[in-house]
Amino acid sequence: MEIPGLVVHGESAPFSTALRSLINNPLYSDVRFVVGQERQEVFAHRCLLACRCNFFQRLLGPELGPGLPSPVVLSTVPAEAFLAVLEFLYTNSVKLHRHSVSPSGRGLGGEGGDGLRDKGNSLPFRQPPPLQVLEVLTAALEYGLEELRELCLEFVVKVLDVELVCEALQVAVTFGLGLLQERCIAFIEAHSQEALRTRGFLELSAPALLPLLRSDKLCVDEAELVLAARSWARVGAAVLERPVAEVAAPVVQELRLALLAPAELSALEEQNRQEPLIPVEQIVEAWKCHALRRGDAARGARCRRRRGTLPREHHRFLDLPFK
Repeated sequence: MEIPGLVVHGESAPFSTALRSLINNPLYSDVRFVVGQERQEVFAHRCLLACRCNFFQRLLGPELGPGLPSPVVLSTVPAEAFLAVLEFLYTNSVKLHRHSVSPSGRGLGGEGGDGLRDKGNSLPFRQPPPLQVLEVLTAALEYGLEELRELCLEFVVKVLDVELVCEALQVAVTFGLGLLQERCIAFIEAHSQEALRTRGFLELSAPALLPLLRSDKLCVDEAELVLAARSWARVGAAVLERPVAEVAAPVVQELRLALLAPAELSALEEQNRQEPLIPVEQIVEAWKCHALRRGDAARGARCRRRRGTLPREHHRFLDLPFK
């Protein structure tokens, strides 16, 4: 009777070390990439990339031919993130950082945590260095690397902080990552004032900002939220070269102006004349709530207090307080 074979395993560490030594190594390389806006040259091995990733299998088909072909240009992915993707493809592990260790790029800052993973009235904001883990996550999503995506998501949730959360929310909204979006919104709800002062908040897209402004659980007063929305719209207007009011239009209707005291509403109305942000009709509706102090006009989402709403004398005529 034939004895069945037995699969035996050697040491994994030397194997991983040997493969890691081939990352961006021209030795035996048969494909060359030009990566990122900095156009960094990166060497790789076509057979390894193709067997590990369907994206590269399609990209590096037989039409490239033998030897070192003309460089494959990947201009949208930062070089640092691309090298992290290669590290994962070669070794099935990658060292992730909360924030980038490189001085180039954009994103949020703070001290960079890391871990080796297997498988006018503008609000002030901190000027942070760039992120790295979210760039790796974005690359994993674009290249269809499911396992790397899950590792990045797990890492982001683990290290989520004030400086990271708005950038993570933007990635979640852009790529439809529902669970990450929920975690980010819950974190911002608990740390609202700090999150509103980050650069990441100012760089949110309108679809990413909308669920925040609709939340009853934000720990921030409406007056401060109006200031934050104006700062956000100013930044967008400068980048897009469009009027502030036009940039703000998709989100500004979620501001609950009826929560402001009459003096605050008058000051806002005057500022709005100088720098249009909020439709006049929306301010009129807020004044109606003050005038009627009862009935349907003083009820509903736009009169409902948030968790961080400071008490004002007229609030007793509005909706029930947040619980």
